[in-house]
Amino acid sequence: MKKEIISTKEAPGAIGPYSQATKFNDIIYTSGQLPIDPQTGNISSDIKDQTEQVFKNAEAILKAAGSDLTKVIKTSVFLKDLQDFAAMNEVYGKFFTDNHPARSTVGNTDLALGALVEIEFIAHI
Repeated sequence: MKKEIISTKEAPGAIGPYSQATKFNDIIYTSGQLPIDPQTGNISSDIKDQTEQVFKNAEAILKAAGSDLTKVIKTSVFLKDLQDFAAMNEVYGKFFTDNHPARSTVGNTDLALGALVEIEFIAHI
């Protein structure tokens, strides 16, 4: 049983003293994924675009860890404004069409870098 640090250039690097993800046994824990485009460093101002970018970033990290979105067992969603729930949920539903993971969604008025959404993922190999 050893902790493994997961890192990929296909997703934005950590903006502090943390890893993109860690793997312990067959479980992957991502850090909260912000909607940063890893190529440009930009963040869209649209909640739907931001949610899609979060999923693209998570997909890249999970792939680097030997997993994918079909193996996600739990997510934690943080929204700057809970009024954005329906728009976020619409995009979220495109990525999880069946066998939905467990999920928590909470409002948080101040996300890093002014993001509107941040999502943590827990998946298995």
